[in-house]
Amino acid sequence: MNGILIAIAIIGGIGLIGGILLAVISHFCNSGEENERLAEIRDALPGANCGACGYAGCDSYAEAVENGSAEPNLCAPGGKDTALKLSEILGVEIELTQKVARVNCNGCTENAQTKYNYTGMQSCKAAAALGGGMKSCDFACLGLGDCVNACEFGAISIKDGVAVVDEDICGGCGLCAKTCPKQVISVVTKKKSAVIPCNNKQKGGVARKNCKVACIGCSACVRACEFGAVTVENFLATIDADKCTACGKCVDACPQKIIVI
Repeated sequence: MNGILIAIAIIGGIGLIGGILLAVISHFCNSGEENERLAEIRDALPGANCGACGYAGCDSYAEAVENGSAEPNLCAPGGKDTALKLSEILGVEIELTQKVARVNCNGCTENAQTKYNYTGMQSCKAAAALGGGMKSCDFACLGLGDCVNACEFGAISIKDGVAVVDEDICGGCGLCAKTCPKQVISVVTKKKSAVIPCNNKQKGGVARKNCKVACIGCSACVRACEFGAVTVENFLATIDADKCTACGKCVDACPQKIIVI
């Protein structure tokens, strides 16, 4: 009887050891596969380390994509091509949307009033520290190029005192928006839509006095829009590009004639 128990114990022990060995081998094999996939994901990223995806850099984002905690379509600099590569590596389907930066100001030299002649450091941040900047509109683009220096794609230039984005080059990373001390730049879905290039949150009369092309918050565009894409808050109208159909009715309704498609 004792012999039978000993034999059973030996066989059970051998089975246990075998199971442990198989688990260890499986772990290392899976780790190898995971490391190989992580390397593929990292190689597919552009290496901008811009943080637009919400992670510290490309390495952190690659790890998040690999373990499933991040979507593979968050890399703005890589755009559509990188998203497709990542989805292929992961074997999943994704929804592709491209983001671009837009400057919500048209306060060029001709349109905007100035408070003083600024001769200091060519920096929006430095100018903003002096009474909010040299333009009478406290919400205006100062046009000294902090966003130009921040852009890694060469998509931004200064024209007549206002930043202009080339949407064909823009990667939608949002670094320019983070850099702007006036918060004039926003990152939106790239699509044909109506745009209100104004950031002024003052009452209509004051806004128009400071800039010829300021939004006066009259809500005419809100009433004209049939899709609920336009709202007015703090005397400023804004358009939700995702809801906008580019029908142009708000353009026709605007008394300031500042809305463009």
